[in-house]
Order: sequence, then C-alpha cells, then structure tokens
Amino acid sequence: MKARKRLTDTLIFLLLLSGAVFMIAPLLWMLSTSLKTREAVFALPPQWIPDPFVFVKYREIWEKGPLLSGIRNSVIVSVTVTVVGAFTSSLAAFSFAKLRFPGKNAIFLMLLGSIMIPYPVIMIPQFLMFSHVGWVDTLLPLIVPGLFGNVLMIFFLRQYLVSVPETIIEAAKIDGTSYFGLFSRIVFPLMSPAVAAQIILWFMGLWNDYLAPIIYLNSPEKLTLQLVIANFNANYAIQTDYPLIMAASVVALLPMLIVFLIFQRRIIESVVISGVKG
Repeated sequence: MKARKRLTDTLIFLLLLSGAVFMIAPLLWMLSTSLKTREAVFALPPQWIPDPFVFVKYREIWEKGPLLSGIRNSVIVSVTVTVVGAFTSSLAAFSFAKLRFPGKNAIFLMLLGSIMIPYPVIMIPQFLMFSHVGWVDTLLPLIVPGLFGNVLMIFFLRQYLVSVPETIIEAAKIDGTSYFGLFSRIVFPLMSPAVAAQIILWFMGLWNDYLAPIIYLNSPEKLTLQLVIANFNANYAIQTDYPLIMAASVVALLPMLIVFLIFQRRIIESVVISGVKG
C-alpha cells in the first residue's frame, strides 16, 4: 500500500514538474534572449545562458519607443479602475447578499447573464457610442465602464458574504447604523481579504489587456504598455532585433510578476475560503 502511494505521489510530482517546466521555460527564454546579442539569438545549439551578457537593450527600449508613457497610461487605467471599481463592486455585492429589495434575484441573474455575452457582440456598438461622445483616442473608454464594477467580482464577493450571519447585520440595524455604516464598519472589513484578492486579479487583467486599447487608442502618447510592446514587435521583428523586443516584454512583465509573488498567498487563501463558504 505504501509502495503504491509512493508511486502515485512520484507520478503526480513528475506530472506537475513537467507542467511547471513548460510554463516557466518560455519566461526564462525571454529573459535569456533579452540579454543576448542579435547574432546569439540564432546560435545553434541554442544558448540558454547568454555569453556574453548584454544589457544594452534595456537602455535602448527607452529610446526607441514611448515605453515610459505606456507604463504611465497602463498605471492610470489599472489603478483607477481597480480602486473605484472595487468599491462599487463591493457595494453591489453587499446589496445583493444582505439587503432586501424587489427583483433582487432577477437583477442578479441578469447581471450574471451578461457574462455570457461575448465582447465582440458589444464591441462595435460600444465603439460607436464612445465615438459620438468624443472619447476615442483617450483613456476614458478604458476607465469609465470599469468604474461601475466588475460582474465576476460582484459574484465572488456576494458568495463570500452569503455566510456572514444575519444576526450581525440585524444587531447593527437595531443600534441605528445606516446601510452605508453597515457596509463600511462591518461588512467591508469582513470581506477585505476577498476584495484584496479580486483587486490583484483585476489589476493583472487590466495591465495585460490588449483588445480594448487597440480599439480606442491611436496616438503614440496615449498607448498603453501592451500596445507599445506590440509596436516594438511590429517594428523590430522584421529587423530580427529580438533582444530588444524581449527586453521590453521583460519590463512589461516585471510589475505583474512582483505583484503575484508578493500576494499569491492572499489570492489562493481567498479563493479557497470563498469556495468553501459558497
């Protein structure tokens, strides 16, 4: 029995290890390529460890494209949407979980149903709407919709709040606490771990978003970081300057990698707790 268990554990470990290698190898190759000369990229056999290490491309990326403005625009969009959107999503989740009002369940089901609508279906009508109000080639189409909340975040937080005892809410009402007081003093502190996890995941999604920015943004100074990286690829891939492209990609990846490494425990714990409570 112990031998069978040891064999099973070994097979699972090897399977997970092979999956980890397949996921990490492209990232290591990207980092390695960013530190090579252009000639070394095409060396046979491939060099995983650059010889010599060349850091010049990390200087060139700031000179050959609007990388700094791309980072600034991505930060503006991601931080604004996640901070304000998390607040409105938390309010909505509190309303659906703990308040009583006519049509609550129907509204919530319609909200969930909107997830099943593919983005290409609303892409053109949304573009026409923002075009009529003069928001094309600005960051507003990327910011304003998210300020009203995120459906998945609302669902996640509602599931988190369902298990909060009603007696806590009723006791606060008897003490004369307002609804916003209930939210700010009792409910929000209880679900702050889940909110933090959702903010991190949402921030990562916004930072890596490519489709929406490419629809609305045209001017070089308005581009987000992902569009700047795409322009690097379009302009320099034909010149086989892959180290430059990889260096820009590493810079774009670093913030998300740092955020995930710092907060991965909080993300996993929040997902597990929400799953158990749901």
